[in-house]
Amino acid sequence: MPRGPCSLVRVSATPVAVLAVALVSSLSRCSLLEPENSVVSALSPYFGTKTRYEDANPGLLPDPEVPRRDPELLEETCTPVQLVALIRHGTRYPTTKQIRKLRQLHGLLQARGAEDDRTRAAGRGDLGAALADWPLWYADWMDGQLVEKGRQDMRQLALRLASLFPALFSRENYGRLQLVTSSKHRCMDSGAAFLQGLWQHYHPGLPPPDIADMECGPPRINDKLMRFFDHCEKFLTQVERNATALYHVEAFKTGPEMQNILKKVADILQVPVNNLNADLIQVAFFTCSFDLAIKGVKSPWCDVFDIDDAKVLEYLNDLKQYWKRGYGYSINSRSSCTLFQDIFQHLDKAVKQKQRFAIVFPPRSKRLLFSWLQSPPAVILEPKKMKSVTVSIVSPSICHEVMRPDAKLRCQKYITKLQ
Repeated sequence: MPRGPCSLVRVSATPVAVLAVALVSSLSRCSLLEPENSVVSALSPYFGTKTRYEDANPGLLPDPEVPRRDPELLEETCTPVQLVALIRHGTRYPTTKQIRKLRQLHGLLQARGAEDDRTRAAGRGDLGAALADWPLWYADWMDGQLVEKGRQDMRQLALRLASLFPALFSRENYGRLQLVTSSKHRCMDSGAAFLQGLWQHYHPGLPPPDIADMECGPPRINDKLMRFFDHCEKFLTQVERNATALYHVEAFKTGPEMQNILKKVADILQVPVNNLNADLIQVAFFTCSFDLAIKGVKSPWCDVFDIDDAKVLEYLNDLKQYWKRGYGYSINSRSSCTLFQDIFQHLDKAVKQKQRFAIVFPPRSKRLLFSWLQSPPAVILEPKKMKSVTVSIVSPSICHEVMRPDAKLRCQKYITKLQ
């Protein structure tokens, strides 16, 4: 999934840790303020990147600010030297494109004639009417912006990481923090919320100042690093602008699995099946996740689909990501090698400069890097005998060969060819 990182944070290297935060531009979970006993849906495991963080990780529910880790991750004999993480931006609204498709679907429901009443199925026969009356509160201005719950996600993440790695997140390092972000507003806002979380860690009970007035300053935009796919001409030509690149996705949309869902949904909603398509069905499915996350309610859209439908729609979304972001074309992963190389250059530098006295680090010896991604992290540790540790939380989707021993070499060779 090369369309990942959207911001990066760096700290000027002095005898303390360098902090870098990279926020990934893609969809995250959405929500504003949820009720204490949040509503859940059986469909939640199939929402992909639109699943609420607390649904994917129930451990966040008791206390989202308390860090949890494997006790073997960092023993007392080891001191973190560097942290590199690729993480996703916070919960967001639907995009304008998604909102307009939902508005189109809502219009079909409201336009149904009275004669449709006779064909409504028992038990679920009034579902179409319920959806027609369900408030369509999404507006074009929302366009994928971070919601308040998304800011809360990032603030709580900052608090957990600061508690988990106190030596790296020392008070003196806060003033050396620099946030580098993509131009996507949800990434910039996620970075700002992360900094507010750190302020809360350092100054409990005090309201955070404006980001521009913080010691580390506001985020700095670097799309070339954080939106590398927009700057890779081969990716743009071979995939992004290639009308046939998603041939398999389009074939699945018209295949028997999706057609069965189209007929089923048309029957439930009492609208002509010819007025529906796979894109509208997918938006209806994700609207269940948006309502659930943003408002904490289970909308009637959740009742349109069952688990079997959810599995098919999850596959459709994964299939698109496979061909446009993942293994489908080699350029998908190769386009991310610039960021991949940047990460490992700092990892290598930290390893070379790992000698230190107690917890006093030589210049440019420690660094923290965060990129907001969805994929599960991998943790890389130095041997215990070194009595120091480089922690790298790297998403496999940054370079699909990242977990292979020769991954770094492959990316470096490719970058050399590009240069």
